Amino acid sequence: MSARHETRNLMQQLGARGISLSFDEANTLRRAEKTLHRWAELECGDSGPYASWSIERDGQTGKPYWCVYPHTGEARRSPIADREAGALKRIKAICDAHGIHFYHQTDPRGCALYVSAEPIKDYDYSRGVACCA
Repeated sequence: MSARHETRNLMQQLGARGISLSFDEANTLRRAEKTLHRWAELECGDSGPYASWSIERDGQTGKPYWCVYPHTGEARRSPIADREAGALKRIKAICDAHGIHFYHQTDPRGCALYVSAEPIKDYDYSRGVACCA
């Protein structure tokens, strides 16, 4: 399925819940969801035969770092762009402009972004529209 088709599907799902967004706004939400989903996967980390790696936030500053933990040798930590914050900022701007609410679900096993005309509770977020394909 093409990205354009996925955005049109999202627009239909939102419209069925009384949320009217432009194609560009719906596309921004869909793309931001993909960014948040990938970020959550990287926060969980992964490993290979020689090292493990993940995104970690500094406890003091909150800045994200790409951390690599070789199975032998010294760990490395490099600063990276905070794509999660950027995606959430774009989502918030759209939701604020339309008076709608969003929920950022951080478990990479599911959709990362839900929106609704009503406030979304963390224990009931799936009542919102999932902004993933």
